[in-house]
Amino acid sequence: MAISVFDLFRIGIGPSSSHTVGPMRAARDFALSLNEQTAVTRLVIRLQGSLAATGIGHGTDRAVIMGLMGEVPESVDPDSIDVRLNAIDDGALLVLANGQQLAFSRADDMEWDESCLPFHPNAMVLSAYCDDALVATNTFYSLGGGFYVDQAKADQGDVGEDSTALTYPFNTAAELLGLCQQHQLRISQLMLANEKAWRSEAAIREELLSIWHAMSDSIENGLRATGHLPGGLNVRRRAQLLHQQLLHPPENQRLIVSSFTVMDWVNVFALAVNEENAAGRRMVTAPTNGAAGIVPAVLAYYLKFEPEASEADVVDFLLTAGAVGILCKKNASISGAEVGCQGEVGSACAMAAAGLAEVLGGSPGQVENAAEIGLEHNLGLTCDPVGGLVQVPCIERNAIASVKAINAARMAMHGDGEHFISLDKVIRTMRDTGRDMQDKYKETSKGGLAVNAIEC
Repeated sequence: MAISVFDLFRIGIGPSSSHTVGPMRAARDFALSLNEQTAVTRLVIRLQGSLAATGIGHGTDRAVIMGLMGEVPESVDPDSIDVRLNAIDDGALLVLANGQQLAFSRADDMEWDESCLPFHPNAMVLSAYCDDALVATNTFYSLGGGFYVDQAKADQGDVGEDSTALTYPFNTAAELLGLCQQHQLRISQLMLANEKAWRSEAAIREELLSIWHAMSDSIENGLRATGHLPGGLNVRRRAQLLHQQLLHPPENQRLIVSSFTVMDWVNVFALAVNEENAAGRRMVTAPTNGAAGIVPAVLAYYLKFEPEASEADVVDFLLTAGAVGILCKKNASISGAEVGCQGEVGSACAMAAAGLAEVLGGSPGQVENAAEIGLEHNLGLTCDPVGGLVQVPCIERNAIASVKAINAARMAMHGDGEHFISLDKVIRTMRDTGRDMQDKYKETSKGGLAVNAIEC
C-alpha cells in the first residue's frame, strides 16, 4: 500500500478529521452517486458507533449535510455553515451536490445509533428514498485522518489502498532504515524520491510549503482570536493572552519569562492551532484534527529559534514526519475511535520528533529513535473528550505533546541512533494496547475525564 505525505497532511476544517472531514467527503460522494433521473424525496442519515456517541460535539451532523450539498473540507467557508444550516432548519430546501432539492429535517432525518458495526467504530449509513421506496443506500467508514471507505470496499478488504509503485517501498521502520543505509539517503531524501511517483519535485516542494502556510495561518489566526469556544463548556481561548504575555512580559517577571520562554512559545503555537480546530476553523490534519497542533508547533518553534532555518528545512521536516505517520497508519492506527488518543497525539508526537531530528542533522537512526521516544511515552493514552468536544483535554494535550516531541528529538540527538526498543515494536505495542483498551476510552465520551469532569 502506497501512502503519500499529502494523504496525512490535508487542509480542512475542525474539529475532527474522523468525525468532520471524512464524513463530509463521504456524504458528497454519496450525493454525487445518486441517479439524477430518480426523484429523491427524503434522505436519512444514520450515524453509528463513535460518530453517534460524540457526533454532536464533533459537528458530524453539520459536516454530513455540508457534504451532501457538495462542499469539501479544503474549500468550504466555515463562516457560511451556520447560516446555511439555520436556513434548512427554518424550512429551506436541501440542495444536493447533484442538483436535486428536497426538504430535510435534522430532527426527523438524522438517527443516532451508538452500536458499532463490525468493520470500524466510525460508521454512517446514508439512505435515499423516493416516497416510501428506497432508491439508494451505502455505508461509509471514517478511518481517521480524513480517510474513508464505503461498504463495498470494506467487504473486499480494500481500505483505499493505492497501488502506485514507489522507488523505495517500505512497510516498517527497519525496512526504511535499511533502504537509507543501502542507498546512503537521509529519510527526507528517500521520501522525496517516493513522492515523485505522484508529482514532480517542484510540485512536491510547492505543495508542502502550501501545507506549512496553512498551518502557519492557523497559528496566526489562533493568536489573534479571543472569547470562548463553542459547544457549551465555556472554554476560554488562551493563546492570544499567552502570546501577549510573551511579547510584553511584566517587569517583575522578565527574568523568569526569559528562562522558560522557548517552552512557552511552543505551548502557545500548539494552543493556537487547536483552539482554531475546536472552533471549526481552517487547519491541517497532522495526521488528524485532534492532534493538529503538534507538528505545526514544533516546526514553528524550529523556524523561530534556528537562525539558519529555511524553506528547504520545512520540506525536509514534513517529509520525514510523513514517513513516521505512514508507519503508524500502516501498522497500527491514527484513529482515536480505534486505538485511543495514542493513535492521534502519540503518532503526531512521533512525527514531530522525527521531523525535528531530521532538520537538526540527525542520522536516520537518530530520527527513528526520536520517533520511538515520542510514541513510547504516549502509549495507553485514552481519547475521552469532555462533552464530546475536541477541547478538554485535547487542546492542552497538544501543547504537552509538542514539548515532549522536542525533548524526544534532543534525547535522540545526544545518542548514536542505537537504542533498546525499536519504533516498529512501539507501533505494534500501540496497536495491541488499542485493541485491549475498553471502548469507553476510545472517543465515546463514556469514560475517563469525560465522565469524571461532569458535576452531578
